[in-house]
Amino acid sequence: MRILGLDVGDKKIGVSLSDPTLSIAQGLKLYRRASLEEDIEELKRIVQEHEVGEIVVGLPRNLNGTIGTRAQNVMGLADRIRESVAIPVTLWDERFSTNEAHRVFDMAEVRHKKRKPYLDIMASQIILQGYLDARSAR
Repeated sequence: MRILGLDVGDKKIGVSLSDPTLSIAQGLKLYRRASLEEDIEELKRIVQEHEVGEIVVGLPRNLNGTIGTRAQNVMGLADRIRESVAIPVTLWDERFSTNEAHRVFDMAEVRHKKRKPYLDIMASQIILQGYLDARSAR
């Protein structure tokens, strides 16, 4: 079993996947969003192909912890995913995940133009790694 991590945006979804031991998150792909039905079908395909047993969806809370419009949209998508797959779907606080992704690229001295295609994938990886770390600490 593996865990899938998602960083959901309006146009793209960064996708990451845990290793089989559920200790390391790895970037998998950047999915360019289409219709809701196509998005769900792609996620179902990934779940089946990689034997995913749980999905972690980054929840973009406001800095003060409240739920804004973006978070409501993500929660709606998470509900649709829950209805479509027979595995748990967990919302995970993603505040600062994109900032952390920028920091990783800064440390690796990757120029801004070159990092753009990988930013959402890296953010999903950071979200999933945070979840895996918290899960193993329990």
